[in-house]
Amino acid sequence: MQLYNYFRSSASFRVRIALQLKGLDYDYLPVHLVKGEHKDPEYLRRIGDALVPTLVTDGGTALSQSMAIIEYLDETHPTPALLPATPLARARVRALAQMVACEIHPLNNLRVLKYLVRDLKVDENAKNAWYHHWVRSGLEAFERQLELLAQERAAQGMAPSVLCWGDTPTLADCCLVPQIFNAQRFNVSLDGLPLTMGVFDACMALPVFQQAQPSACPDNEA
Repeated sequence: MQLYNYFRSSASFRVRIALQLKGLDYDYLPVHLVKGEHKDPEYLRRIGDALVPTLVTDGGTALSQSMAIIEYLDETHPTPALLPATPLARARVRALAQMVACEIHPLNNLRVLKYLVRDLKVDENAKNAWYHHWVRSGLEAFERQLELLAQERAAQGMAPSVLCWGDTPTLADCCLVPQIFNAQRFNVSLDGLPLTMGVFDACMALPVFQQAQPSACPDNEA
């Protein structure tokens, strides 16, 4: 397989985590978003939305969108599973993942921040205020959801979660960790989020998350 991605892209980071968790080998193909390499005609011929990541399967099919790619990997390489066994638990994990991928991330990705500055003439302080507001409020909502899930598990006699759901990595952890990395890079306050940051710390204690992080990527820029 081949993975077209950018080391700082949180969507790419999600897929790298999933590939590491599955123990799957792949060719790392960097696409520098800041330099506009995703708009290169050759890349556009492979993928219509001109974004990263793109996963090219062993059969040569190009897949886009991180969530779809991760679920494809989970279906084609089911061990270890990134979604729980029961429908209710799977819904819980997908909801957590989508809080990041559908609520927080779309408001704060690179092209949105560039549009704020380039087209709307927002200054650096206002851009950062935008980023801090939406990331912080989104993570506060994530924290509240983890609190509710902890109560639900306790009421059902289930063990407390170490990660987002249970004690093994899921799709939700694949999404949360990159978002925390980005929040740290932009100096967003992460105080008062004990469950969320507890999950992050537990994930980053695992070698697979370390191996997928931006600093481990061949195109990493200090």
